Amino acid sequence: MSRPSELPFAYGVNQYTTLPWSFEEDVEHYAGAGIGVIEVCQDKLHPDRAKAQLDLIAQAGLTIRSVQPSVRAMVPSAGQPEPKGREERLEAFRRCVELVAPYAPGAVFVTNTGPAPKGDMAEALRQTVVDHRELSAVAEAHGVRIALEPLNPVSLNQETAIWTLRQGLDLVADIGRADVGICVDTWNLWQDDRLVAGLQDAGDRVFLLQVSDWRTPRSGADRRSVGTGPIPTGRLLHAVYDAGYRGPCVLEIFSSGVPDSLYDTDLDRLIRDNRTAVEQAWATG
Repeated sequence: MSRPSELPFAYGVNQYTTLPWSFEEDVEHYAGAGIGVIEVCQDKLHPDRAKAQLDLIAQAGLTIRSVQPSVRAMVPSAGQPEPKGREERLEAFRRCVELVAPYAPGAVFVTNTGPAPKGDMAEALRQTVVDHRELSAVAEAHGVRIALEPLNPVSLNQETAIWTLRQGLDLVADIGRADVGICVDTWNLWQDDRLVAGLQDAGDRVFLLQVSDWRTPRSGADRRSVGTGPIPTGRLLHAVYDAGYRGPCVLEIFSSGVPDSLYDTDLDRLIRDNRTAVEQAWATG
């Protein structure tokens, strides 16, 4: 397949990447850096002024292409322990879609399976299918989509019951809804030795691409800048492109609980340097 010489994906930033900034600062700084795409994190929206905050995004010339709801799994997880009940969690997801979708037509809302209850992974997968058929109806009613995200094995029994692309694609096939696809996060999936081959089979099921880099984690939130670790970002960008994906490439970094936190560095430089690194990764493959 012939590929363009320049990065074919719009570069975007997930708001967890700049966690020390407020929502308003994110919008100001992303726009000032010439970034056109923002991945909204519901955790940064203030309940009393969320709509006004969302209004700022379009006013700044940014586009919402993806969203991280505060509740992404329909069972309690280590990072999202509340609310406890399934119906309450479904309702929390629904409220997030109802709030953000009017500002983000066609956007992708990220979900996870959550951990397997009492280690019963078969039940976790069965329930994920049931839940996502219900979530799909919510998404369809509001003109948005859902991207189910397989997580890195370090999150097993805490946040996820799936950790490979194949598992994610099989679940999406079982869900059987056109508006439910996959989030390919390179940090989560790069150790999957069948990732590139799996992407060849993914077709239009890849709904979102997220990037960062890896080191052996020092905490539960320890990601690094693109190009500073072993993730073959260029190869994976090419594979996602070859699969037909043309959405944004979103930087998603977590850096809490470590002495050399990227959150303590110049965040403007962080998002600029990562854009350059992504562009270089594409160019060199």
